[in-house]
Amino acid sequence: MLSTSSISYHVGHKQILSNVSADFQPGEFNMILGPNGSGKSTFLKIFSGDLDPNEGEVNYGGRSLRSISKPQLATRRAVMSQHSELNFPLAVDEVILMGRYPHFNFIPTKKDMAICDEVMKRMDLHALKERNYLTLSGGEKQRVQFARVLAQIWESPAEGQRYLMLDEPLSSLDINYQHEFLRLAEEFIHNNTVLVAIIHDINLAIQYADKLFFLKEGRLVAEGKPSTVVTAALIETVFGIKASIVPNPISAEPLVLFEK
Repeated sequence: MLSTSSISYHVGHKQILSNVSADFQPGEFNMILGPNGSGKSTFLKIFSGDLDPNEGEVNYGGRSLRSISKPQLATRRAVMSQHSELNFPLAVDEVILMGRYPHFNFIPTKKDMAICDEVMKRMDLHALKERNYLTLSGGEKQRVQFARVLAQIWESPAEGQRYLMLDEPLSSLDINYQHEFLRLAEEFIHNNTVLVAIIHDINLAIQYADKLFFLKEGRLVAEGKPSTVVTAALIETVFGIKASIVPNPISAEPLVLFEK
C-alpha cells in the first residue's frame, strides 16, 4: 500500500496542500480528480518522491519514503509526468530504453532489451521504433513516454509492490488510445501494483477507477467508489458546475451529464 499522512505543502505564503491523508491500495485503479490549481500534480510529486512536503509522511508498504534511496525507488516506482520533454533527436526505442536505466550500469542486458521489445509490441510502437522522437505527433510522443515508464517497472517484483503514477496521461491521445491506455494500465493492477492517476475526464474516471479521490483548494474533500461517491452535489462543490447523475446504459456505473 502507498499511504500519505497529513501532507501539507506551501510556497511562500501560498498554501498548496493542507493535511492530505490518503491510502492507495494495490490491486485498485486509484484516480485523483479536481479543478485546475487544486494541488493534484503537487500531491503526486510528493508521494512519488520528487518533492518533499513541508509537513507529513509518505509510506511505501509501511516503509517511510525518506528511508528509500532514489536508485532503489527508481527500480520499483515509475512516474509519467504531465510534461515529459525531450530535446534530443533520440530514436523511439532509445527513449523507451531510458526506462531501464535504473536496472543496469552502463550497457543494457539482453533482458532489458527484451523487455523494451515486449513493451513496444504491447503499445503497438514497433513501426515507430527507429523514428526520431522529435518528429512524432503529440499523441505518439505520449504513447512512447508511457512505454518508457512501463519498461521501468515491467517485471512484477519477487517481493513487495511496484508503483505506477500517471499525471494527466490522456491529454494528447485520441479516444481510441485513451481507452487502450487505460485498459493497459488496468492490466498492471492485477500484478501487485499500486496504480495512481490524475484524470480530468470524470466519466472516463468513473468507468475505469476502483476508487476516486477529489481535491479542492489543496484539501481532500471526498473519496470512495465511483458508484457511491459521485453525486450532483459533489460535482457542484468540487468543480462549481451543475450536473445530473443518470444510469449508464452500458454499465452499472453512473454517468455525469453537465448542464449548459
